[in-house]
Amino acid sequence: MLRRRHILQTFLSLALLFFLAISARANESNSPKEPSLFELGQKIYTSTCADCHGKQGEGVEGIYARPLVGDDSLGQLGHYITSTMPEGDAESCVGDEAKAVAEYIHQTFYSEEAQLRNRPPRVLLSHLTANQLRQSLADLYGHFYGATYIKDELGLAAKYLNGKGWKDTKIERIDPVIDFDWGTEGPGEEIDGSEFHVHWTGGIKANETGPHEFIIRSTSSFKAYLGHHRRVLIDNHVQSGGRTEFHQTVNLTAGRVYSFKLDLTQRKRKTEQPPVSISVSWIPPGGTEQIIPQRNYRHGSIQPTFTLQTKLPPDDHSYGFDRGLRVDPQWDSSTTAAALEFAQAVSDELWPEHLKRNQKKDGSDREKLRTFLLDFARVAFRGPADEPSIEFYIDQQLAATEDNSEALKRSIVVMLKSPRFLYPALDSDRSPSQRAANQLALTLFDSLPSDKWLLDTIDKNHLEKPDQIRYYAKKMLDDYRARGKVQQMLYKWLNLHEFSEMSKDPKLYPEFNPELVTELKNSLDALLEEIVWSEQSDYRQFFTADWVYTSPKLRDFYGESWEPREEFTLGYDRSVTAKETRFGVLSHPYLLSGLSYRDATSPIHRGVFLTRNMFGRTLKPPMEAFAPLSADLHPDMTTRQRVELQTQGASCQVCHTKINGLGFALENFDAVGRYRESEGDKPINSVGQYITRDGETVLLKGARSLAEHLANSPDAHRSFINRSFQYLVKQPVAAYGHGLLDELVIKFENSNYNVRELITEIAVIAALGPVETSPGT
Repeated sequence: MLRRRHILQTFLSLALLFFLAISARANESNSPKEPSLFELGQKIYTSTCADCHGKQGEGVEGIYARPLVGDDSLGQLGHYITSTMPEGDAESCVGDEAKAVAEYIHQTFYSEEAQLRNRPPRVLLSHLTANQLRQSLADLYGHFYGATYIKDELGLAAKYLNGKGWKDTKIERIDPVIDFDWGTEGPGEEIDGSEFHVHWTGGIKANETGPHEFIIRSTSSFKAYLGHHRRVLIDNHVQSGGRTEFHQTVNLTAGRVYSFKLDLTQRKRKTEQPPVSISVSWIPPGGTEQIIPQRNYRHGSIQPTFTLQTKLPPDDHSYGFDRGLRVDPQWDSSTTAAALEFAQAVSDELWPEHLKRNQKKDGSDREKLRTFLLDFARVAFRGPADEPSIEFYIDQQLAATEDNSEALKRSIVVMLKSPRFLYPALDSDRSPSQRAANQLALTLFDSLPSDKWLLDTIDKNHLEKPDQIRYYAKKMLDDYRARGKVQQMLYKWLNLHEFSEMSKDPKLYPEFNPELVTELKNSLDALLEEIVWSEQSDYRQFFTADWVYTSPKLRDFYGESWEPREEFTLGYDRSVTAKETRFGVLSHPYLLSGLSYRDATSPIHRGVFLTRNMFGRTLKPPMEAFAPLSADLHPDMTTRQRVELQTQGASCQVCHTKINGLGFALENFDAVGRYRESEGDKPINSVGQYITRDGETVLLKGARSLAEHLANSPDAHRSFINRSFQYLVKQPVAAYGHGLLDELVIKFENSNYNVRELITEIAVIAALGPVETSPGT
């Protein structure tokens, strides 16, 4: 009986609960529904913000034209809206309303994920950039001479011969530089100082693209050649008028090695024998005169190459990397001029030597010319030419004139003006191996497949699988052309092209002169090269290296921490360690001087550089340009205090909260990059901060703290990888697959941050082509 009563009570309780739940549900459905945070934000944005910023944050011309896009976290965006929006009435959108607007904006169009969803990046058809055109022409020319092989030891191969003829060799060695003053004694005990010859051969590597002025000074007769054994640079074979200094300017392309030959002749004279001296200097673009340093000399089998002198228009740079999108009369006329210049060089140099090398083969000169042009077309078109192409680009041009030289030039010009040459992506009809090789050469060399071993690999179809592509990418990365492109990639990352003219107040820094700047640049070059091409190739050393490359001039200016680890040599030597004051490129004076004013540091310039280039964050351009507050008007303030005063406004703080916190961390380094602990009679305050993409605030206690964070920061890793991909491939990384950047970050971390492995992986991805994926919603 009791049990039946218990069951009944349980049943009634459950029924009551069910009835109450249904009633609550009914009441809930009858009451007005509270809008979600997103819906509230949408309503506020549409009614209050869209008139100025556009319905989808696209901007409104004449009011606020910049799109509402960025990489701040949701919390940062909400704080920005609370502090500054709407303009002139910031207090009207605060609290939950500001959070709601931030939620809507962030999800709909502001965040990187929203940007990818709304406008998925794609691989754009583009023509060769200016540098790709220069490099491609150089490799097209070099294809007919064979590969260049460079030995590890830097310098030029030198032969010293005694007497009148060129037969009695007494000394053979590698000379690190050409800067000799032998007087009347001659270059060696076995050599008669009154009559001898010196023969230098090798190559010169260019670090910059642009005009290089060569200066040769000698009291003896000489003849110098550059780029080709018959291309005279300076001819002083017959001395006249007692002239001893000679200049010649040539446009060179960064990363390439140009064959160099210099023959010096000291003739016996009836009159008093003058002392013998010779030096070879240059003035690179934006630099000062210097003896060509050992690090720019190479020796080995250096083949002739072509160096384009035609000036090319600038490329599109609207997305932060060079792209070949410009098509206008200036581009058309410049590519035509380049084609004509190249065709003339082939006619004058390449074709006669090719004909001479093949003179014993069967066939007439016209038949050999056709064979030559077929080979040329195969390389220029990044694959064999089909019959219609052969008919138009070769046979019709041969039929137009009986003059072989004119026919050659006609054929070459029309080939170099063809879409097949100018647009590398027009290769969908090529074999998988050919397409992979085309992209590897473009990514690693800025060029096209031209080496015989690579063309043979294509013919064997050995570039079809990812493992095969990776193997050959590593092989190509060892090439001097890849090293040159990587060097330029690092220049772009560090924004070094902005430092072409660097000067300081001579009253404050009297010894900071152009010659010192040149040595600083060479020092930084050596540091970058050591880090990337060392066995570890560890990205973190860009910020943790406690040594630098030094010289006597740099030691004298920067002090004992720039003493050499051993002894000074003719080049740049590794310094002693300085763990407390040296943090890789971050503390290098060339970078810090370039990010400073003539008479003071610039935490803002340094902060902007770190925000954009190192952490890859976006910053709005300032509405107006402001001059820094004068130290004379605020003599009791440090540079940091003046910056804080000038940027304290709420609208300024939106960006300067990011900028100043990073720039202040480098205040221990003055306007020329020297370490200091005080500014005037006030101690340096180098405490700063960094707000990550996730909204976390990282406290920075000076340069060491900043360097350690940069070495290990996911934001910095992501930025470096993204910039590297864009520079190498000339396309956005997201165009090759949604989530690819995240995958590359993981692989980078798993490789112990190996820079060369990262570059190899990027080359493989480019060679395999884009993967069709969806960014989701």
